[in-house]
Amino acid sequence: MERVKKKRTFKEVLFGQRTRTAVADALIYLMLAVLGVLWVLPLVYLLYTAFRVTPNTGIINTLIPPDLQLGFGNFKKLFTETDFPIWLWNTFKIAACSCALTTIFTLATAYALSRMRFKMRKPLMNVMLILGMFPGFMSMIAVYFILKAMGLTNSHLALILVYSGGAALGYYISKGFFDTIPRSLEEAAILDGASQWTIFWRIILPLSKPIVVYTIITSFIGPWGDFIFVRVIINNTSPEKFTVALGLYRLINSDRGAFNLNFTVFCAGAGIVGVIIASLFMCVQKYYVQGVTSGSVKQ
Repeated sequence: MERVKKKRTFKEVLFGQRTRTAVADALIYLMLAVLGVLWVLPLVYLLYTAFRVTPNTGIINTLIPPDLQLGFGNFKKLFTETDFPIWLWNTFKIAACSCALTTIFTLATAYALSRMRFKMRKPLMNVMLILGMFPGFMSMIAVYFILKAMGLTNSHLALILVYSGGAALGYYISKGFFDTIPRSLEEAAILDGASQWTIFWRIILPLSKPIVVYTIITSFIGPWGDFIFVRVIINNTSPEKFTVALGLYRLINSDRGAFNLNFTVFCAGAGIVGVIIASLFMCVQKYYVQGVTSGSVKQ
């Protein structure tokens, strides 16, 4: 019996599988393009304002005024007429110290929870996971009074302790990565007489470069963008102790006319901080992505 060929209607031909796929892809790319423009536009405006020398140093109503001039005057003013170099060094120092402590705490906690079996292990993991979901600023009042009682307010040591104190609560990504490492390597090392510290330092860490880089990057970037804890802990008027976040805030809020007077200088400082973080991220992007994707696998 011959097969009866069914004629396809115009609608079926027009909205066939390939056509639907092409239309869906086009809509997705269009949406991504719009989102990309919306994401890049504020960055472009920030850099544009940072290089804008005239007509004035405040916010302008016209995007491209007739007497527009671009140059490096705002960057020169930032480094010569403000304490921005000191703020930059303070932030780098705090970020480096808290990064080292955070990396040690996070990796050690993740390794212990991944490889060791002890009583109350799972309830402890659940409690730490729940506590890590709460935003840190909820505890800033209690943290401030504790630091004040210890005489640590208005000090960089207090910021380092705050940034690294709760690092162990973010163990889950690192633990997920350690779970992917075969236990046979650890068992062979134990048979050879290696201790847990030797296994962790000489076997696990060399195999965990992506997650180590991920932990370092996330902990190093944090202090550069933090304002809440810096504003609470460093509450004096001495610019020598400011970080870039607090220093740039005070630059445009020191008095009533400071905003229009120093807005372009503020954008120059924000642009420098953004370039530092973006450059660091681009250099280690490969390891960052590997750390996130590998740490998301649950064993």
